[in-house]
Amino acid sequence: MATQAHSLSYAGCNFLRQRLVLSTLSGRPVKIRKIRARDDNPGLRDFEASFIRLLDKITNGSRIEINQTGTTLYYQPGLLYGGSVEHDCSILRSIGYYLESLLCLAPFMKHPLRIVLRGVTNDQVDPSVDVLKATALPLLKQFGIDGESFELKIVRRGMLPGGGGEVLFSCPVRKVLKPIQLTDPGKIRRIRGMAYSVRVSPQMANRIVDSARSILNKFIPDIYIYTDHMKGVNAGRSPGFGLWLVAETTNGTFLSAELVSNHQGQGAAVLPEDLGRNCAKLLLEEIHRGGCVDSTNQSLALLLMTLGQQDVSKVLLGPLSPYTIEFLRHLKSFFQIMFKIETKPCGEELKGGDKVLMTCVGIGFSNLSKTLK
Repeated sequence: MATQAHSLSYAGCNFLRQRLVLSTLSGRPVKIRKIRARDDNPGLRDFEASFIRLLDKITNGSRIEINQTGTTLYYQPGLLYGGSVEHDCSILRSIGYYLESLLCLAPFMKHPLRIVLRGVTNDQVDPSVDVLKATALPLLKQFGIDGESFELKIVRRGMLPGGGGEVLFSCPVRKVLKPIQLTDPGKIRRIRGMAYSVRVSPQMANRIVDSARSILNKFIPDIYIYTDHMKGVNAGRSPGFGLWLVAETTNGTFLSAELVSNHQGQGAAVLPEDLGRNCAKLLLEEIHRGGCVDSTNQSLALLLMTLGQQDVSKVLLGPLSPYTIEFLRHLKSFFQIMFKIETKPCGEELKGGDKVLMTCVGIGFSNLSKTLK
């Protein structure tokens, strides 16, 4: 796998973000060949090129080489620099695609990161900015990444196909991370959420809320779903609506689900009532899967455990997603770290699906680029 300069070699376009993020953190160069080599339109897509440009902006001294057809990429990482950055994301993927990777890198910058991302805030492929704000930020706080400058703010919403959204993310830097012991998720305490609508009737959001509550009210009384109707320039360039829900447990675990309407010119129109009901069912499914981290943020939790102090970290997860399984393989390649994986079959009917207990000893990753005050 590894060649002379400890550089890693991969083939194919899958898991490009994982490879580049882990390469940046471990300092090991990576070469990726055969990126859609047999496709009618070979090479890197616009959203991947935009992601590479973003990495170039937040690092200092990265070397990126792409061949003429875009099918081979060589990336030699520089130092994570941070500072104030602005980036226009490709509208083929939502801002969540870029933000997921920034959440992994932001605590290890030289200067605290303050970044403005423009593009699509909510789509049907990537986790939306809202869900990352509700679930990933509390997870980072468990690892000791917190402070006044730690925020994720949606300035404008942008839906497909026009985009026009704007998000502000700022994160303090940390020298070391705390180890975590998240083994008991607790019971569901309350459900929060938001129905948002842009460039459609504000009544849409109310219809979504009523239909979502019609399912969730059977289980728990403490449900509050806000409505958010943005107007004018803050509404982006395209119409749309959607809903995200977050269930909070007694032990501070957050489990999330979301749905977005089909965008203009894509498929049949979605009724707000159907969207609300389906999203509520997705939340119940996520609660059934359970664990102390929801399926969106499994890989983020495992990465921060790996990079923690040389101490034991444990986390209880629901069934591992295919993305997380591949991420574990990459962690082994880049950091030579392996997790102890124990399956916890669920005896009781009321506790949901089978769980997985992940245990590892952190590598004692220290943020060397952080200036000593």
